[in-house]
Amino acid sequence: MTFWDSKRVVVTGGNGFLGSFVAEKLRQRGCQQLFLPRSANYDLRVEGDVARLFEDTRPDIFIHLAAVVGGIGANRQHPGRFFYDNAIMGIQTIEQARRRGIEKFVCVGTVCSYPKFTPVPFREDALWDGYPEETNAPYGLAKKMLLVQLQSYRQEYGTSGIYLVPVNLYGPRDNFDLNSSHVIPALIRKCIEARQADAPRIVVWGTGSPTREFLYVEDAAEAIVLAAERYEAADPVNLGSGEEISICGLVSLVTELVGYRGAVEWDRSMPDGQSRRCLDVSRALREFGWRAQVPFRAGLERTIAWFLESLERKTGLG
Repeated sequence: MTFWDSKRVVVTGGNGFLGSFVAEKLRQRGCQQLFLPRSANYDLRVEGDVARLFEDTRPDIFIHLAAVVGGIGANRQHPGRFFYDNAIMGIQTIEQARRRGIEKFVCVGTVCSYPKFTPVPFREDALWDGYPEETNAPYGLAKKMLLVQLQSYRQEYGTSGIYLVPVNLYGPRDNFDLNSSHVIPALIRKCIEARQADAPRIVVWGTGSPTREFLYVEDAAEAIVLAAERYEAADPVNLGSGEEISICGLVSLVTELVGYRGAVEWDRSMPDGQSRRCLDVSRALREFGWRAQVPFRAGLERTIAWFLESLERKTGLG
């Protein structure tokens, strides 16, 4: 028998971008009792719905991925919603896990929780050394409060909860809506549409100087499943690729892979966000034997291919 054969497992957000890959990994490992609740049936902002979810599924392991997320624009437009929804969903699911004494709660946080001026590479011990970058601070702080809750519940009640901190994810099945997507899917869609329209230029926010680290979604899913199996400690754990790239470099790579030959215009009136993001990922390797496997260029190629196939299915265009 594998670790997962007899486990009852709930994955919130299990029908979404990251969650769908986590669900696939669990099934591949032999998980037979996997529950992927939908918000239409269980609104995690409503205490009664959360209690009913636990009653209906009786989980041994609860993996909390459900979140309200988006890029800089969405964070600036909805700071209140991003704070409240993310905080309350986590607080209520962790509380129900405590009440029912489940085997393990797995919580996925965000790189946005790190202080604005964190030394690079970001180490987990630096999480509390300052205030997050302002454009996504409400979201980052809401998620970081769940780390406090898990650690305090472990101390007082003996609740087993682990907390993982991924960098920005990308890959197939991502959100490509230009109004709410993160930088990679937004750039891919913008460049493909510009190529199809033979547009002379695309406009990109900011200066292009900030750097980011990105993690392929299947690598992130593998990390979450491995951590659920093997990691037991209270300390947060970074999940990243170890590759840092400037936004300018990212734009150049995406335009090359998409085949867009037009000009890139930088809208310097729009915010850059945090100046650098790159994680120290040594704890994940040390504690549960995980490291990212997919090189960034290869991951981008797979993501672009998936989006083109999706576009062709919907519109007949490619």
